[in-house]
Amino acid sequence: MAKRDYYEVLGVSKGASEADLKSAFRRLAKECHPDRNPSDKDAERRFKELNEAYEALKDPQKRAAYDQFGHAAFEGGGRGPGGGFGPDFASSMSDIFDDLFGEFMGGRRGQGGPRQRSGRERGADLRYNMEISLSEAYTGKNAEIVVPTSVGCETCSGSGAKPGTKPTACPTCGGQGKVRASQGFFTIERTCPSCHGRGEIIADPCADCSGSGRVTKERKLAVNIPAGVEDGTRIRLAGEGEAGLRGGPAGDLYIFLSIKPHEFFQRDGADIFCKVPIAMTTAALGGNIDVPTVDGSITRVKVPEGSETGKQFRLRGKGMPVLRSKVTGDMYIQVEVETPKNLTRRQRELLEEFEQESHKETSPQSSGFFSRVKEFFEGKSG
Repeated sequence: MAKRDYYEVLGVSKGASEADLKSAFRRLAKECHPDRNPSDKDAERRFKELNEAYEALKDPQKRAAYDQFGHAAFEGGGRGPGGGFGPDFASSMSDIFDDLFGEFMGGRRGQGGPRQRSGRERGADLRYNMEISLSEAYTGKNAEIVVPTSVGCETCSGSGAKPGTKPTACPTCGGQGKVRASQGFFTIERTCPSCHGRGEIIADPCADCSGSGRVTKERKLAVNIPAGVEDGTRIRLAGEGEAGLRGGPAGDLYIFLSIKPHEFFQRDGADIFCKVPIAMTTAALGGNIDVPTVDGSITRVKVPEGSETGKQFRLRGKGMPVLRSKVTGDMYIQVEVETPKNLTRRQRELLEEFEQESHKETSPQSSGFFSRVKEFFEGKSG
């Protein structure tokens, strides 16, 4: 059976660039890879045909020979593209293999992760929960916290090796952190079992850190809490997390803020709400009340006569500051009219006199309500 033209196999023109060849090979090889098409002999045949074509065309010298002489350029029994899988098969397949099994092999080449070949690993991020008062959220705060964490070992300077020694390249993988094993017609690459992907081993570990390059200690850190923070605000301290393994970069520390409930105030974003009880006489006759504000001062509020429970008064600019801005919220005072209790005889007499003197104009809502109720029931009986 005559061989098909290599350009036709890859579905590209003779003027295709190296990038076009590689892209076409990747796409078609993934489609007919034997692992994706088990028990499909035709897919296996096409997969081998694709590899043969790509092996010939990816090399500039081989491609020039093929363009001039065709398949005859590789005849002669050598282990070239026409003689099965050549010595460069593993390298030619590395890109497509990364696409198919990247996650299994620990990620594609060129994508850096937390573990490096030098054996250095980035430290873990840490979380610290901190509770502050509403007043501290209003003004901001400079705080000092104590965090138990891993820090670099001073004895070995974070290398993990005994002073006077240093890590050596792993003899199993030659410092690569990965080993290869051939299975059938392709090669599998996996993490080195001896060094666990670090590429180096420590023959004489440091006695203080047992070869990890870090020890556990408590650290004191200064934290600047800006004015206007809300419940759940997260503050990041870069590089203040757990120290990296064997001198690797440190992680970050995240401080999560929670705000204690206040005795008088409720917060809604930048606005503050406060419920204030007032005497019945103040509500009826009007007057002034002194109310606290979140900044710690006292503000006088004028209550007009005839005020009822639920009436709100707005104090502009007396709320919370908005984080990292010059905007300030408002404060809302909501009055609650208190019913007198534990009356003296004289107080009761005065209220009874007031009731006798009362008429519809003094309690329009209650008078109107009971009038409508009376009309409703009289209408039903009629």
